[in-house]
Amino acid sequence: MIRLCDILFSLIGLLLFSPLFLIVALWIVLDDPGPVCYRQQRVGKNGKDFGLLKFRSMRVGADKMSLITIGDRDPRVTRAGYYIRRYKLDELPQLWNVLTGDMSLVGPRPEVRRYVDLYTEEQRRILSVRPGITDYASIEYIDENRLLAQSENPDQTYIEQIMPAKIALNMRYINHQTVSEYLRIILLTGCKIIR
Repeated sequence: MIRLCDILFSLIGLLLFSPLFLIVALWIVLDDPGPVCYRQQRVGKNGKDFGLLKFRSMRVGADKMSLITIGDRDPRVTRAGYYIRRYKLDELPQLWNVLTGDMSLVGPRPEVRRYVDLYTEEQRRILSVRPGITDYASIEYIDENRLLAQSENPDQTYIEQIMPAKIALNMRYINHQTVSEYLRIILLTGCKIIR
């Protein structure tokens, strides 16, 4: 049933947001030379890699410097990218990932291989489900970039504090995957973004 909801909602979302897709794409092109979308290898269900799509919000090659974004004004983020990230518009192309089955609307956010390799056996349980666009951890850590900006060692803070806390929140959904919980998380996410 959840997969059926994913297909239905992602199709509706792609159709409904298509004018916004065009506006954001034009904004990116006018602001900074380079491609409109960015594809990054992430780890999905059963540990399988897939290409996660995002609207490009950073300068080309920015991911070579660091895999995490630090603060609202990370110098790698473009002018348009600041607003695209702030209002989570960069995540919209992932509706395609949902439609193709690499992701779900709701599920643990997919990580890059570097961080997945650090998971304990218990933490690897999150790889038993499709990764998602949103989850309890996304709602709780909506200001994650700001938290990392306050750290002297953002990578260490992410690995030792934020990542384990997010995985613990992910387990709430993994242990209670129902359509009502799925819809509740989508509603909570929408409310959090609007706020």
